[in-house]
Amino acid sequence: MYENFELLANAIILQAVRDYRHTYSPQVRAEIKRFFRSEWFRALTRVDGEMIIARLENERTENYE
Repeated sequence: MYENFELLANAIILQAVRDYRHTYSPQVRAEIKRFFRSEWFRALTRVDGEMIIARLENERTENYE
């Protein structure tokens, strides 16, 4: 059962990453950042949400230079 929870948690996080990468909306990006900083995110994983945000922001910077 724990494996199913982990698969679902990973799918939720990966979808948030995909959504962040594919949106042009600053409001949507802000909402996704709030998710990565939320208690819910911390309940899903031990991964540092700030690290994910930094990497996503770095990708945006690299892609738009």
